[in-house]
Amino acid sequence: MDEVRQLTARQLDALREVANIGAGHAATALSQMTGQTIMISVPRLVVSAVDEIPNQLGDAEEPVAAVLLRMLGDLTGLTLLVFPHRSALRLAEMMSHKPEGTFGTLDAYEQSAIKEAGNILSSAYLNALAEFMGMILLPSPPQLEVDMSEAILRSTFVESSRGTDLAFVIESEFFLKERNEPLRGFFFLLPDVASLDHILKAVRLG
Repeated sequence: MDEVRQLTARQLDALREVANIGAGHAATALSQMTGQTIMISVPRLVVSAVDEIPNQLGDAEEPVAAVLLRMLGDLTGLTLLVFPHRSALRLAEMMSHKPEGTFGTLDAYEQSAIKEAGNILSSAYLNALAEFMGMILLPSPPQLEVDMSEAILRSTFVESSRGTDLAFVIESEFFLKERNEPLRGFFFLLPDVASLDHILKAVRLG
């Protein structure tokens, strides 16, 4: 965390630009998946200690759907794409080309749709990071967990992040243009210790 506190405003801006590009890629991918025009607000980037991550989601008891991918290639670590329950239901409806209110629970069909969306959206963020770093990053097959936010973030997935104590948290809000309907989600990047060092060195080059 001391290294992060020493980052200048310019260096943090570089990380925000990567987040912005990744969110733009994600919005384009979501538009292609759903056949709807998706807009996106400027994403909010927070560099957070892992043990403080639940504060970024709000209520620890809020149910969420989380898609986990392991980051492989030149950088390694974990990614989590987390949607509050209501946003997850809406995302499943959009992926299935169903009207709002069709789904009331996250059963097997809905979870499959969310897993597919999470895979594509997380890959969009990773592609932006790969372009920025000039490296090859590959996602593992996705895993999905549906639980309370605190339980998700304290799960064995996060505990297996190879000792890193730092996460990059990107809060994005997508909008369905035709209805001006928001869809809120969080992308977490939890690099391992060596990969975190590579990322911090990259933003210090500017």
